[in-house]
Amino acid sequence: MAHLVESMMYVGKTPWHGLGIPIPEDKKISVREAIVTAGLDWKVELRRLYTENSDGKISSAILDQYAVCRTYDNAFLGIVGSDYVPLQNEEALKWFQPFLDANEATLETAGSLKGGRHVWVLAKIRDSNMDIGRRDPVAHYILLSNAHDGSLAVYVGFTPIRVVCNNTLTLAHASKASQLLRIRHNFKLHANLDMVRDIMNVARHEFSATVEQYRHLQRHGIDMAGLEKYVRLVFSLPDHKSGRNLIHNVVYLFENGRGHQEAGRTYWGAYNAVSEYLNYFRGKTQDNTLSSLWFGDSIIINKQALNVALKMAA
Repeated sequence: MAHLVESMMYVGKTPWHGLGIPIPEDKKISVREAIVTAGLDWKVELRRLYTENSDGKISSAILDQYAVCRTYDNAFLGIVGSDYVPLQNEEALKWFQPFLDANEATLETAGSLKGGRHVWVLAKIRDSNMDIGRRDPVAHYILLSNAHDGSLAVYVGFTPIRVVCNNTLTLAHASKASQLLRIRHNFKLHANLDMVRDIMNVARHEFSATVEQYRHLQRHGIDMAGLEKYVRLVFSLPDHKSGRNLIHNVVYLFENGRGHQEAGRTYWGAYNAVSEYLNYFRGKTQDNTLSSLWFGDSIIINKQALNVALKMAA
């Protein structure tokens, strides 16, 4: 079945597949209640793998290979290496606790897929109605997805997609509208998750503070000459001969990128084009570009892009 749902809970609209336990929208569900209701009240453990002789007797352990098993029913979920650090379901949901305590988000959906191999937790951002234009919505959700079978890293970040099944989880992972980081299951797993949450929290507050600025950019048009000037100022290009490929890429995104129809030929569209260039085109991989956008020099350029747009649109 396409949905591959083993168990789940949801708030609000019933998923298309009709599965899961509904939670009333006016009920503030706790992390513990979500764990139990979503059927995620279980743990995994790593067990050594052994070879078997022709007579059926156990021989020797297979070095650096472990089976991931669900403890309550001994379900086999996958094979991982010795450096694999599991993320327990309870830890995944508790990662959202600071967002819930600050009243910035509420748990929306959570569940188990593929017999427990994959799990996800989705929280809805409370101010998700902050649209820039009539048809230009912002990211509405915070997603954390985890694979107990060793096939995927932990995905965490913002997405506009309401995850309710395997199809929508796959879509959220692949969508350019999502901003998801991948975190490996190694000894840095929990520290990296805490760091990402802190960065996301700052990003949320900064976004809330700049919504009116974004709307101001949406109300002011820009022509192609102004767009080229804007790009040169943002990237500090010294003369008209330099940065032609960069300018070409940003112009292309301004005219054809995601959200260009909603943003239109405005400073908001110009800022979006630069952001998309930083997010998806500047590095060799999406992981590299998004990591740079959140943690590296691209965040400096992104802030510069906003400041320049505001000055030019004043």
